[in-house]
Amino acid sequence: MTIHADAPAVPVTGSITPVREPGKPVVVHVPAAAGLDEAVAWLTAHREQIQAELHRSGAVLLRGLPVRDAASFAAARDALISQRAGYKEKATPRTDFGEGVFSSTDLPAVQPIRLHNENSYTLDFPGVLLFGCVTAPQEGGATTVGDMREALRLLPPDLVARFERMGWLLVRNYSELAGLPWYKTFATEDKAVAEAYCAENTVGFEWLDDDSLVTRQRRSAIVTHPVTGERSWFNHFAFWNSRTLDPDVRDVLVETYGEDGLPFNTYLGDGSRLTDDEVDAVNAVYDRVTVRETWQEGDLMLVDNVLCAHGREAFTGDRKILVAMGEPIALADCAPTTEPATTVFSGE
Repeated sequence: MTIHADAPAVPVTGSITPVREPGKPVVVHVPAAAGLDEAVAWLTAHREQIQAELHRSGAVLLRGLPVRDAASFAAARDALISQRAGYKEKATPRTDFGEGVFSSTDLPAVQPIRLHNENSYTLDFPGVLLFGCVTAPQEGGATTVGDMREALRLLPPDLVARFERMGWLLVRNYSELAGLPWYKTFATEDKAVAEAYCAENTVGFEWLDDDSLVTRQRRSAIVTHPVTGERSWFNHFAFWNSRTLDPDVRDVLVETYGEDGLPFNTYLGDGSRLTDDEVDAVNAVYDRVTVRETWQEGDLMLVDNVLCAHGREAFTGDRKILVAMGEPIALADCAPTTEPATTVFSGE
């Protein structure tokens, strides 16, 4: 996209004006630009202000940008994010558009996605996510976000204390039929390479008789943001807990694979299951903190991955939302309350 010679330049000075409405993420309206170069210049000039608002609010939607495809999205990403982050231990199907740009997810449109923190189960993870709307859905399809600082304050104190002490445990069974097979998750068909990754990243692994793989990893459920110093609820516990599955889907999966063979399941860090009421309490808090804004073409949304979880509404019509990950953070720099381990918490 080019800038017309006779078009007035968008001013790159001045302050951003965040718009705050109940039930919605913070929105910043970007001045109309004659082309992509001018829009990128505005983003670059206001990057520090946008980052400050991101640390304040956890998510910032930028509206009015000429982002129309993967290339223009990548240009905007480079103006807002200084370092790219990889997508490790893949759990959902995505389309790779190159240059660190992916589809947000390729899961079916009828399937909503619960709030979660990206790669919360890895030893380092993206500090920032950038979503961009190339094609807005006909109905629904918002990328939902929720403040995990507020979630931590709202969760039952006794439940928080247990998670703080013992962390959470993720168990994955890799399959061609449900979830992803292990060679797609670890991006290799060499068992030795997958084993080496697991060993280096504190992931317990077990090969079964049919050459399928089971992994187990214990992680901290609560972390501290390395910049703001705020504590945040940071995990996939509710997202992958069998209790949160659609009952019909759960019945089919349990009948097919058994309770211990589900593609994903989560536990308290000592390996115990939460009661249905306790899992419901976590999900109720997620519902309370969830905010949403209908996508418009050209919208970008920055999400601080530690301060804020994200999800997706079901939708109808075409929907093309791109995502890029950046500003990687090591779990060790987030004051985890439970150290990473391949086994259940035993009071050590």
